[in-house]
Amino acid sequence: MKSSAQTIATPFVAPSQPLYRWLLALFMLSVIAVGWKYPLLGFAVPVAMLTGMAGGLFRGRYVCGNICPRGSFYDTLFSYLGGSRPVPALLQSSAFRWSVMAVLMSFMVWRIAQNPGDWRHWGTVFWSMCLITTAVGIPLGMVYRSRSWCSFCPVGTVAAAVGGDKYQLKIAHDCRQCGACEKQCPMGFSIAEHRDAGQLPHRDCLKCSSCVDNCPREALAWPE
Repeated sequence: MKSSAQTIATPFVAPSQPLYRWLLALFMLSVIAVGWKYPLLGFAVPVAMLTGMAGGLFRGRYVCGNICPRGSFYDTLFSYLGGSRPVPALLQSSAFRWSVMAVLMSFMVWRIAQNPGDWRHWGTVFWSMCLITTAVGIPLGMVYRSRSWCSFCPVGTVAAAVGGDKYQLKIAHDCRQCGACEKQCPMGFSIAEHRDAGQLPHRDCLKCSSCVDNCPREALAWPE
């Protein structure tokens, strides 16, 4: 899953979040806070996972950048606490990402297999997986970019693999390469340097529109 686009070290300026993103973040917090007591909430985890993977078939990581509850949680949390350092190359490497996916999925299946006939157990397993992985992403987001977890999230890895070349950001030739877009990118991608190519080649672009909304020249747009 290599790409010619690279992450950069420009300071991150967190964009303001629309109301629905705050509501998604609140829902995420609710699942983590009371999912241990109400296992049914844990089933929100596989629903979110399947939605993200299926969405990858059509628009790459669009679901990750727009309607993922955990992504919305990170975006709102790190509007205040986020770091600005580039995500380490190791965390973005294909070997690391697929290894993380294999480990997490194997662990989940093993835990479910301990009591496969009890739906409450299933819900608790999903909740615990959500709790563990979210806890991993918080310190990463505080040190590096807000969506550092998204660099190797199993859902995002699959979505990028099946549709990362779809719905790619268009870059007009009147882009002045001012870098305003890159300061807003939660993944820390270089964007302006791809002006001559006319589009951003990175398969892990979240399609969140932070760069589009903050381009002073309106030189960035999504395919019609």
